[in-house]
Amino acid sequence: MSRSISTLDADQVLTSREVSRIAKISGRQLQWWDERKLISPRQEGHKRVYLPEQVIASMVVAELRRNGLPLQKMRRLMRFLRRQMPPRLQQHLSSPTDGLYLVTDGKPTHLESAPGRIIDLLKNSRQAMWLISVSDQVQRLTGKIPLAGSGDEHVSGAE
Repeated sequence: MSRSISTLDADQVLTSREVSRIAKISGRQLQWWDERKLISPRQEGHKRVYLPEQVIASMVVAELRRNGLPLQKMRRLMRFLRRQMPPRLQQHLSSPTDGLYLVTDGKPTHLESAPGRIIDLLKNSRQAMWLISVSDQVQRLTGKIPLAGSGDEHVSGAE
C-alpha cells in the first residue's frame, strides 16, 4: 500500500508498514521503539497506527540513529519532541516558507527556523552537533518530496 498525506491531518493515521517505508527502518525497529516507550503508537486491534507527528518523530529519530546519535540520548530527545513538536509543527505549517530544523548534541535540543540562530548554535557548541531538517521530513510525509522506493527519484535535503 503506497499513499502519502497531502496535508498533515491530525486525525489521519498510518500503519506500521507505511511508517517503516517512510522512515526507512524495519517494522521490528518500530516495534522495539514501542516496547521501550520511545515512540508509542495507538493500537487498533493488533495493528499499531501512528499520528502524523509520531511519523515525523520516527523519521527524525531514524535519521539521528543513522547519523550516529547514541540510543542513550534518544529518550531525552523524545521527551523534548513530544513537548515541542506539535506546536512548532503547526507554526511551521502555517508559515511553510521558513525551514524548521532540529539541532542537538543529544543533551540540549533545539527546534529552530532562524538561520542565524542555527549557525550560532553550531558555532558555539563544544561538541559535535546533529542537524536534521524537520521541514524535509514533513515534505517527505506529505508527498512533496518523493519517497525512496515509490517509483520516483528520491530527493534528499540537508539532513
